[in-house]
This record gives sequence, C-alpha cells and structure tokens, in this order.
Amino acid sequence: MNTEIKRHIDAARQVLVGVVPNPTSQIDQITNALIYKFMDDMDQSAIKQGGEPSFFVKELKDYAWTRLMDTRIGNQERMNIYSEALVKFSESKQLPTLFREIFKSAFLPYRSPEVLGLFLKEISYFDYSHPEELGNAYEYLLSIMSSQGDAGQFRTPRHIIDFMVAVVNPTMEDKVLDPACGTGGFLVSAYNHIMEQHDGKNPNGTKNNEKPLTPDQRKNLMGNFEGYDVDPGMVRIAQVNMYLHQFKNPKIVQYDTLSMEERWGDKFSVILANPPFMSPKGGVSTHSKFSIQSTRSEVLFVDYIMNHLRPQGRAGIIVPEGIIFQSGKGHTQLRKNLVEDGLCAVVSLPSGVFQPYSGVKTSILLFDNEVAKKSKEILFVKIENDGFDLGATKRPSNKNDLPEALEILSKWKKGDKIESKLAVHVEKSKIAENGDYNLSGDRYRVATDFSNAKWPMVELGEICDLQSGSRDKGGAVDNGVYSIGGEQISADNAIRFEKMKYITEAHFSEMRKGILSKGDVLMVKDGATTGKMGYWDFDHRAAVNEHVFIFRAKEQILPKYLYGSLMSASFQDELKPYIKGIIGGISLEIKKIKIPLPPLEIQEQIVAELDGYAGIIAGAKQITQNWKPKIDIAPEWEKVKIESITTLVRGSSPRPQGDERYYGGTIPRLMVSDVTRDGMYVTPQIDFLTDEGAKLSRPMKKGDVVMAVSGNPGLPSILSVDACIHDGFVGFRELSPNLLPEFLYFVFLHQKESNNLQSAGAVFKNLTTDQIKQFVIPLPPLAIQKQIVEKIEAERTLVESSKKLIAIYEQKTKDTLAKLWNE
Repeated sequence: MNTEIKRHIDAARQVLVGVVPNPTSQIDQITNALIYKFMDDMDQSAIKQGGEPSFFVKELKDYAWTRLMDTRIGNQERMNIYSEALVKFSESKQLPTLFREIFKSAFLPYRSPEVLGLFLKEISYFDYSHPEELGNAYEYLLSIMSSQGDAGQFRTPRHIIDFMVAVVNPTMEDKVLDPACGTGGFLVSAYNHIMEQHDGKNPNGTKNNEKPLTPDQRKNLMGNFEGYDVDPGMVRIAQVNMYLHQFKNPKIVQYDTLSMEERWGDKFSVILANPPFMSPKGGVSTHSKFSIQSTRSEVLFVDYIMNHLRPQGRAGIIVPEGIIFQSGKGHTQLRKNLVEDGLCAVVSLPSGVFQPYSGVKTSILLFDNEVAKKSKEILFVKIENDGFDLGATKRPSNKNDLPEALEILSKWKKGDKIESKLAVHVEKSKIAENGDYNLSGDRYRVATDFSNAKWPMVELGEICDLQSGSRDKGGAVDNGVYSIGGEQISADNAIRFEKMKYITEAHFSEMRKGILSKGDVLMVKDGATTGKMGYWDFDHRAAVNEHVFIFRAKEQILPKYLYGSLMSASFQDELKPYIKGIIGGISLEIKKIKIPLPPLEIQEQIVAELDGYAGIIAGAKQITQNWKPKIDIAPEWEKVKIESITTLVRGSSPRPQGDERYYGGTIPRLMVSDVTRDGMYVTPQIDFLTDEGAKLSRPMKKGDVVMAVSGNPGLPSILSVDACIHDGFVGFRELSPNLLPEFLYFVFLHQKESNNLQSAGAVFKNLTTDQIKQFVIPLPPLAIQKQIVEKIEAERTLVESSKKLIAIYEQKTKDTLAKLWNE
C-alpha cells in the first residue's frame, strides 16, 4: 500500500468528518464512491480497447463518473447527479445483480454540495487499472479504526499471499475456498496462478507448450472459487474485487464460518486462509460438528479447514503463535490431529510481516494429504527476511528468503529434500514423543555441539571498530534524527522508540563517528546503567550519544555473534574490571578483552540457534506481557464498596528492622518481590520472622487475598501458605460468603490501573487503607463468579506455560553462550 493511497483516504475522511462523524459511515461513503468510480473506469477501459461500455449506458448514461466530474457543472448539480445515481444503481435492471445489491442501502447522508465536491475530487485519484487499490483503501480505513487489530484480523501482504498460493499450487480442476476471505486476495491470487499455468509462457517470459483455456474451461474455472466472510462490508469489497478480475457472478457470501451449519457439508480440494484469530467475549458460539470442542477461533478455524478438505486436498493457513506451542487442551489436541492427519510443513514468518497493522508473530500451516501419507517427517521452514523492511514503512529490501523457501517446499512435496539453513525435517514420532506436539521448528533444530572445541581468543579491537557519538550543544530538540543513549535501551536490551531523543539534521551531517548502521552492537559506557547492551537492527537514520559505545563487526565476525558474545556471562565478568569510578565508566581499554572466535560457518550455526531461542522467547513474551484478565461487567450486577464485604487489616513490621529477636526465624513474611515472582498464588521465600517477630506483624491465613500498597500499589495476590504481611500490604479477612477470593483477585487485577488514579489522574505512590475501603467492585451471583474465574484461570494457565517457556529458553541461550568459553 503506497503513501498516496493513505494520503487520499486521509484527505477524504478529513473532508467528511464534519458532516459524517461516524467512522463506520465514512467507510460506507468512501467504498460506495470508489465502486462508482471503478464502474466508470471499466467502461472507459473498454472504450479505449475498441469495445462498448457496459455500465453507464441507456438510462444510466447521464450518471457516468466522467460527466459527474465535468468541470463545467457546479457542485449543486454534481450532488443532484450523485444522489440520483445511488438510487438508480439499486434499481437499474441493466446493472449486474451484484452491483444492484451493493447499492441497495447506499445514500448520501448530508446535503453540502461543497463537501461532496471536495470528497469526489479525492476519490478521483483512484483508478481501476490498479484494482487492488479498492481493497487497500478499505483495509486502510479499517486499520485507522483499529477494528482490524481488535479482531485479530490483519491484511495479508500480497507477496505472502502469492507465496502461499505458489506452494499450495491450485490447478484448473481444484475447487478453492477461503472461509474468511476478507477482500478476496487469496481467491484472486489463486485464479491468477492458474491462468499463468495456461498462458503459454514461462516465468522468465520464454514460450512453452501450455495450451490456453477454452471458453468452457474458463467458465468452469470461474465457478470453482468460493469465499465466506462474516462482515458484510468485506463481502461487498470481495465481490467487487472478484468482479474486477472478470468474475461476473462471484461466489462470495456473508456467512459465519464457525457458527453456522448450512455449508458444513461442502468439501474443497484447496483451502487458503488468514482467518481472524481473536475470539469474541465469552468465546465463539459454535456447534457440535467440530472435531475439537473449543471456544477459541484460531483452534476452530484450523479444525474447520481440516474437516473440509477432500481426501487429496491441500491447504495453507496463517495462524498465530498460540497454535504452534500453547499448552491448552484444545491447542494440544489440535496439534496432535494436525501431525497425525495432513500437516506436511510449517513455515515460520518474521514478526514484522503484518506491519503496519501489527507486529504479531505468525506461521503458515501447509496441508497436503498425499504428501503427509507418504512421509514420516514434517518440514519446518524459517523465513527471516521476506523482501521488505519489517518495520511500519515496508520498504523493499534485497534480503528475501521466500524464493529459496518456495524451492524447498516444492521439492519436499515431490519427495525430495534440500539441505538449507532455512529448513529442518523432523520425524512425526519425535514431535509426538513428549505429548505436547510443539510445532516450533526452532525446538527441533540440532543444537550446535562445540563444547569440546577451543576457539582462538581474539581481542575486540581486532574484530570490531569501537566508537561513540555526540549530541547538539544546548539541550534536547523535539524532532530530527534518532539519538540513542542509555535511556533508549531497555533493561531487556530492546530499543525504546517510545523514549526516543533527537539531534538536529545539521548536527547529524557534521558527525564523523557514532552514526549507526544496521547490525551495530551497543553498550552504555557510563552512568547508572553502565554495561547495558543493545542491538541496532533497523534501517532508520540514527546516532549514539556520548554515553554509548558502538561495536561494529569487521568481516571476520557476524554482528549477531558479536552481540551474543558480549551478552554472555563470561564477557560480562571480563568487563567488570574495566568499569571504573563511582558511577561507572568504560574506556577504550576494553578493546583488549578477548572473546572466542570460531569460523564464520560455526558462527552462523550459533546465531541460528540463538535466533531460534529468541523467537520462542519473543513469542512467549508477547503473550505474557499483553495478557490481563478482562471482566465484562453486566449493568444488572450489584456494585459494593470493599469495606462492606470484608475486613481490611494493614500489615505491620517489628522494629527495629533486622533485630535478631524478630527476624531470621521460620515464619514467612510476604515481600512485594514474592508477588511479582509468583503472581496469583504466592509463597513467601525471601524474608522470615521469629515467633516474637510474628506477634508484632500481621498474620494472614492460607487463601487470604492481599494487596501491595507501596512498591507496586494495587498488586493483588492470594497466599498459598500462612504468612505475615508487613506495612506495605493490606489483607482482606472475613470475606462475605457471597464473594470468591479468586474473583476478588481478578477484579483487583482488572481494576489495578483505575484504582491507582486520583481524580486529577496522578498515580499514588502509596495506597491508604481508607482509600481501599472506598474501592467499588461488582458482585455478581456466585455461579457467575465461578464461571468468570474458571474462564480467566484457563487463560492464566496458558500465560504461566509461556512464562516457563521463557525461562527454559533464556537458560538455553545462556548455556549456548557459555559453551563458547568452554564453561
């Protein structure tokens, strides 16, 4: 999608906003006008090719877009023509039924000729010669409204669609379905793919012996494509998109694939899809025909596709990471079914492939019943570069793994293997052996065994350039070129764009050192965070300031290997003597530190292993960081103050702190870091009191709800053991019999941010008991509380399993790095 599309859509919305404030209505007005314009474009194209117009003839002749935009008529007359045209389109028998249906509910909701004139001027930019612009415009509108992201529904980039279609390879005989078709991109690409197989040309343009389709074959082919979508707006766009690609009667229907049964008996030889993966509140309402009973849309869509393939069917479906490795019952059973019935390959896509809509991590599941029956293995392919910058700008890049991946997959389907760093072949028995059927290819890549090797130790100064940067004199500026200091590197080594500072263009142009290049390794050289590491993996223009070192790899070392080496515990130990002064400070002497330097091919293996672990960690962190319990509060539920349903007690601490009479015993005392570590159910492990100390503290019972009032105010937990709480906590005793402790915990977690806001909006540094007494919570019937707790608890279990994955693969990363130093 180019910037001109965005600019004209934004301009059209800006024109409309004063008279059509509702975003949904803006979408209707823009798509109606685009379809109107495209109808006239098709007529003009036919005329230029020596044919006859088919839309604006006879009774509709006076409503052609070219006449509508004639500069000789005024805006009032233009509005009259436009308004009449919308009515005529819905009634005219000469229009195809598709277009009559599209305009059936169309109308002009305002009466300002000047606004309409400006609006239509923006629409005139779009042209039928680029039919994808209609879908691009519609989906850009949805992205502005955030309705795509909220629904877990993201536009599939054209090159990913074409890649999937090429792998699945639909033919003239295949019946093709997209059960969540959106704007029809997969169906159009599949049609184009088949037509290219019969155009008499090779991909390089040379001629071959392919025979063109006969008129009857082409007619039959048109009837082989079907699409479903629950969104009537998407259905309308998909119908027009198909029509623009010569489908006179496209089989695109409004249909809830997961909830309706009317089309359950239909089977297809090819299914292609990127279905929405966010489940509605309360889960998907479905029926009993699915082989897996789940309320998760991503599970149900994959199950649907498996159930609707013909015996020799093929499919490609984009799925979120949860399908690949989450440990919920439905997810695990689905993966078992996949491995045992039809799955032949899994393609891991890079996280930024769906930018600018989302950075969500996804994979492609590829089904081929014939291939799966013949092989005892499943192929895993990892795409790291897709030919585009993985940021929001989507600039073309010369790094592209898709052609090699396509060759690997095409050979695999023919029974041949290609050895490649992108591919790993794994026996189904190995995937099944521990019962979780994990489909993350990185899990099965053979770890590099270099533990017995002794690589040469080389000084940093020999294998990388070391430099620092600078900033404008006179303080910060509001915009310009990115400037990276310690604050712009997070504790987990990521670049914090939300904290970005800037230098002027003038200063940047004068800099001789400190200008960043993709692949540079960063280290904070002084201050409170001395030694903190980062990795610059971006194409943006940027520089470091005087507080950060750049380590730029020379040709004998890979940048990511350098980064991994400098992140290792062994290097960090070597670094400590070089950090000097009260607030730290590292000099250029660190060039003398030596690191192990294996051959480049071994470095590549190590980097691939570390990247695999990093991908799993990133996917799991995405789940843990974004999850929080959500309680949909019904208006009829009773609202009560906390003080009316429980007795609040403030924690207490024996004084003086550290006195051996009170501290160092066997009675656990809760600390905020215990809660941060354990989450919902906490077992104190850090601090302990004597019997005398416990008498001066506040004892609480196993199962009691507690809340931090300082440190991390508002953070709740439930005690797993009897324990004391200090004065940084409150405890909730003697809960009403009408309130479940678990429900109270989830309500507190749900309300944590709002509970910590004063009316002016400032965050409390501490919460007082009086403030907490006034907290208001919903109090539904116990049966409903139990249902809510069970639902959230099921989600929390998945989140906890992701936390375990993070810990496992962080340790694997450390172990891999330790091997380099023979530790």
